[in-house]
Parts: sequence; C-alpha cells; structure tokens
Amino acid sequence: MAENLEYINYSCYFTAFREGEQFASYNALSMVISGEMELNGGVHRQVFRSGDVYLVRKNQLIKFLKKPGKETEFKSLSIRFDERLLNQMSTEEHFVVQEKIKTPAFIELPQVSHLRYFMESLLQYQDLLENKSPELALVKQKEALLLLFEYDISFKNILYDISDPYKINLEEFMLRNYHFNVKLDRFAYLTGRSLATFKRDFEKIFGVAPGKWLLQKRLQEARYLLEKGKKASEIYIDLGFEDLSHFSFVFKKQFGLSPSKLLS
Repeated sequence: MAENLEYINYSCYFTAFREGEQFASYNALSMVISGEMELNGGVHRQVFRSGDVYLVRKNQLIKFLKKPGKETEFKSLSIRFDERLLNQMSTEEHFVVQEKIKTPAFIELPQVSHLRYFMESLLQYQDLLENKSPELALVKQKEALLLLFEYDISFKNILYDISDPYKINLEEFMLRNYHFNVKLDRFAYLTGRSLATFKRDFEKIFGVAPGKWLLQKRLQEARYLLEKGKKASEIYIDLGFEDLSHFSFVFKKQFGLSPSKLLS
C-alpha cells in the first residue's frame, strides 16, 4: 500500500517495487524507515537503509527500487517541497540564486542527526498528515527547509532555483540517459527544448527518429550484457523496458533469436 499525500508521503510495500516513470519532478527530503531503497541516477547507484536520509533533486532522471527486509516490509517517509513554497521563502529572504549548481540526482545526508530526528518526529503526526492537514504540512515543510539550510547553506542555491532546465548538449545527454524509461517530452524538457525542437535536433545528430534510436540503443546494450552472461530477467528493467515479454519480442525481432537462445 502507499498513501499519496500532496506534501508528506508515507510509503509501505510488502514486495519489491520499482517506480514506473523514472523522473523526479520535485525536490524531496526522504528517510528509509525499514527495508532498503536503491537509487540509480545513471552515473551513481546507492542503497539506503533504515535511518538513512537523502535529498532527491527535481528535474532528474532517477530509478527507484524499494525492497522489503527479510522480516519487515519496506517503509519510507518523504516530505516534498513545492515550487510555490520555495519561491515564497526565497522572496521573503530576498535571496537571489547566485549560480546554477549541477548536482547528482540524489544527495546523501550522512550522519546529520538533526534531520533524522526531524523525520522520525513526523511519524508521530502521521494520522494528522494523512488527513491532509495543510497548515501542519506547511509548518513541517518550512521546518525541514530550515534544517537543511542549517546543515548546508549552499542548499539554497539548489532548492531555491525553480527555473526550467536550460538548453544542453543533447547528444551527450542521450548517450548517458537512454536507459531511463520516460516519455520523449521528458527528455525534451530536460535538455531545454520543446518536443518539436528536440525531435528536430535529435534527427540532425543521430540521423534517426528518437523512438527508433532508443529502442536500437537499448537492444544493443541488452545483447552485449546477455553475451556477458546476464539473464534477460536481470537487465530488461534497467534498460528501460516495461515488461519481460515485450523485451523478448523486440529482441527476437531485431536479432532473429530470443534472449534465451542467445545465452544457450
């Protein structure tokens, strides 16, 4: 089960669960209560366990895998920072973002005891927050931000930057992120382009439509991994395929044999 609250979210899963679309559209402070959370930002992969606190960055491609423990379910707690609140607080402080800071998709906050104590305290308000008490949620959002800035004042340049992504090198971005399972309009947005401009620029660079290129690139990587001894069931999700049967079908269509035949 999972309660989808607007600003503060308590999650609970009894079996391993992967997020569908792998795009973080907002900043969030999170803590694992039990089980494990594996995050993969494309460049960096890390497992967080009970008591670990981390910050997820908005406008990032990121894979989530929530895994229960041997005798416990997976539980986590997240507090979301919406742009209206961030804009309000930065305006009240007369804060001007000095520079765009390039950060990983997630930031580990190790041994920051006051943040962990704060997140644990939210568990005492679960009933109120699940009833969507907006006044309490707002107070807790602001408190979380103040604690983050107390830990590292430079987080203001990160969290108060609510501008859209700027135009970046499309070829470099796609070669690094082709395995993320997101729609083309997400790729376009993250490279600072409209969907039409993204498609046009993409075909100029790669000489083929983005959808076709993504499929071919993922299948090429899949063949390489299978030839290295990996199993189809181990790789299809990480390569951006939604289910094993579809992966097997398109793989056979591309290479003339199924993934299992390639292994034999």
